[in-house]
Amino acid sequence: MIPTSDFRRGLKIELDGTPFEIVEFQHHKPGKGGAVMRTKLKNVLTGQVIQQTFRSGEKVGKPDMQTQDMQFLYRDGEDLVFMDMTDYEQMHVDQKVLGDKAGFLNDGMQVQALLYNGQLIDVNLPASLEFEVAETEPGIQGDRVSGATKPATLVTGVTVQVPLFIETGEIIKVDTRSGEYIGRA
Repeated sequence: MIPTSDFRRGLKIELDGTPFEIVEFQHHKPGKGGAVMRTKLKNVLTGQVIQQTFRSGEKVGKPDMQTQDMQFLYRDGEDLVFMDMTDYEQMHVDQKVLGDKAGFLNDGMQVQALLYNGQLIDVNLPASLEFEVAETEPGIQGDRVSGATKPATLVTGVTVQVPLFIETGEIIKVDTRSGEYIGRA
């Protein structure tokens, strides 16, 4: 059990059998009555954000979550196939579970996977990764407006905005949190 005094950003708690992550919290002491903890909680499974108030000293459950080293193997239709690095067991996960992060996975990539009751629900990616540009429009000579961008499709299928001078086949660095171009690799 986790007391409200231990609440902090990013802490995972369990309410009514559902895992939540604390997005924001604020200790509030009204003039009359006991202190309360106002929180914004994000459902780890669905992404829905709710507001919840807890009395000071109240305890909440700790979810059955663990992180595990896994390797992303390949895409199988709409599924992503991961391998547990300890027992080489393979796990199929629907792309929708990971959302935008699924587009930044390269074959053979090592990731930290977050498991809830034995099911993969999230992966921790590095802040930036390098990708090859699979397709983009060629830059036109003289078209060098400062700050102008064009769409480029990466080998993983994700489309990012890149400067006009980037060509097909180049390796670029992309911020995995925002999906923005950082620079050439």
